Amino acid sequence: MSMFTEAQAKAILDKVIKLSVADECIATLTGSTTGNVRFALNNVSTSGVVSNTDLAVQVAFGQRVGTATINAFDDVSLERVVRRAEELAKLAPENPEFVPAIDKQTYSATPTFVQSTADIDPTYRAKVASDSIAPCKAENLVAAGFLEDGQGFTAIANSKGNFGYQKTTDLDYTCTVRTEDGTGSGWVARNLADSTQFNASSEIRTAIAKAKGSANAKALEPGKYTVILEPAATAGLLLFMLFGFDARQADEGRSFLSKKGGGNRLGEQIFDSRINAFSDPSHDGLATLPWDEDGLPRQKLAIIENGVVKHLNYSRYWAQKQGKPVVAQPGNVIMSGGDKSTEELVASTRRGILVTRTWYIRMVDPQTVLLTGLTRDGTFYIEDGEIKHPIKNFRFNESPVIMLNNVEELGKTERVSSGAGVGGGPGLAMMVPAMKVRDFTFTSLSDAV
Repeated sequence: MSMFTEAQAKAILDKVIKLSVADECIATLTGSTTGNVRFALNNVSTSGVVSNTDLAVQVAFGQRVGTATINAFDDVSLERVVRRAEELAKLAPENPEFVPAIDKQTYSATPTFVQSTADIDPTYRAKVASDSIAPCKAENLVAAGFLEDGQGFTAIANSKGNFGYQKTTDLDYTCTVRTEDGTGSGWVARNLADSTQFNASSEIRTAIAKAKGSANAKALEPGKYTVILEPAATAGLLLFMLFGFDARQADEGRSFLSKKGGGNRLGEQIFDSRINAFSDPSHDGLATLPWDEDGLPRQKLAIIENGVVKHLNYSRYWAQKQGKPVVAQPGNVIMSGGDKSTEELVASTRRGILVTRTWYIRMVDPQTVLLTGLTRDGTFYIEDGEIKHPIKNFRFNESPVIMLNNVEELGKTERVSSGAGVGGGPGLAMMVPAMKVRDFTFTSLSDAV
């Protein structure tokens, strides 16, 4: 069994806390059941269901910390994992940045669980695969994609009396459609908590249109262009910048938010005044756990307000060292947008380039957030408000900091799976807009589709 009720989870964690003889004990119990279906070359290739439950126990003797994990929950196994953590703590050197466990907290539940998503079964997954493949076969196109859905729970407790429990659901879908000759490629992705908002038959039309429309692309000279970045393209760039909103990195001179001579740029206007971003654990359609990795209660907070940096992430250690209040780390980021669709952004563009997706992004310079990467799966030339023809993909060198100072228009905001296409970087739940940006730098052509 991988899904424990709150009462079951609390009973296990209470036993763990009681077993420990360390100065303090923190226990985290997580479980999930995930299902998936993968298809390629217009055929289902694999499918399955994976269930798992893990217990992590962290103890401390003074500033010596030890952690052990286990996936068995009988009394003998629970005592074994606690004793192992204590043995490791006694062997460990003192951690000069150790901070003690948090006191008892109060959490407000967030809407992270949707029953319809938890109820997804193999029949549902098979239909998604069929609804993705059939239209492609009918138009002599080739589909390859992956659907993963899941439900899970997280429970936390410590020896100071803190306890929290929350259930979650998630659905992640991606599909690439190619022309038979391989010269055209389209792509679509959806990341949702509520499966009732997902329709593969509708979504696949986007990838089909991009694949057919991008065949036999023409070369365009590299240079600086006005671009319209669809939300997936925007997210791939912004993620790297958002992980730079760390106070310690900035204070130690390792970030674009470092101030010459020391300190950080909190409170300064860094971006165009139309740029606003915030975090809200209860945000409709993007809810996250009500606590962060330390168990601190999350709250709604402004990150960027009218271009001004309003929040930096302080670890508990760094906040204590710098004399700053301790605030929970955000679990999501919502960037405000406008009311225009991508099509309307295209219609208002005299000359420019439409970018479906950015991919294989790498950091070049963390102090300016200069990134390099590639466009893919549908890049198009715009002239007089219309898409004229597909163009070959580009390599770009661009900083999202500069990009957010060159914004001409913001489109509608969408939830995106930010972990996709960012070169293996860490994920973050995000809602971002499509955006029109001037002077975006393309440095060379790419033959890949």
